[in-house]
Amino acid sequence: MAKQKGLIKLKGKLDDISFYKSDGQYLARMKGGVDGDRIANDPNFQRTRENGSEFGRSATAGKLLRTAVRNLMTNAKDRLVTSRLTKAMTQIKNLDTTSIRGERNVGLGIVATGGKALLKGFNFNIKAILSSIFFAMYALDSVTGEVTITDLNPTNDIVAPGGATHMAIKSGWSKVDFSTGEFDTVLSNVETLAIDSTVQTLNLAFAAPPTGTGCGFHLLHIEFYQEVNGDLYSLKNGSYNSLSILEVTV
Repeated sequence: MAKQKGLIKLKGKLDDISFYKSDGQYLARMKGGVDGDRIANDPNFQRTRENGSEFGRSATAGKLLRTAVRNLMTNAKDRLVTSRLTKAMTQIKNLDTTSIRGERNVGLGIVATGGKALLKGFNFNIKAILSSIFFAMYALDSVTGEVTITDLNPTNDIVAPGGATHMAIKSGWSKVDFSTGEFDTVLSNVETLAIDSTVQTLNLAFAAPPTGTGCGFHLLHIEFYQEVNGDLYSLKNGSYNSLSILEVTV
């Protein structure tokens, strides 16, 4: 890997050299690696094919969950959420003790001992980890999906970013079937409140549970706003917003 210098920065391929941008730097590298046809057919690369197959399944499982909660995640995610979630799904896949090597999958791994724990508490936005910004007491009813936040005092219980005057809080409930690829997500009522010392109890409830089979994911979403002349504006395109998995049920 080499760095590009000069005023003109290249992107793309030129003969055996690839020019690309990564983390704000313009880089270049020579074409290399093993021929794809050999990896696909050579018996010596059997383990490589198995690892690739399982990684693909883990990445697909991560994408399925992200798709299921996309309405919540849109303004509450970091740029590495895809890789972080794929890593968690890979760890869950490793708990599948039923399937043969190369066919282990998240659908079986998540129902194994310790599977749910690998996603419980997952934060989609590493810049706004829920446990670092939210200190109020809450209770989750995993049957009805209702989240009750007791005696919330925003001034004491919320670590708000500078300039924030208001916050909105809501819950999400998803059913995700990693075996069939099907999902359904429902959202609770949204509670918007000023960031002051007013104490109140919030009940985030659902008109009906999500449909389908598979794993249940209970999530909490917090969004911050600034009031200007009576209107609320989201701060910095959601970079301070939080989305976390409270519980996983199977």
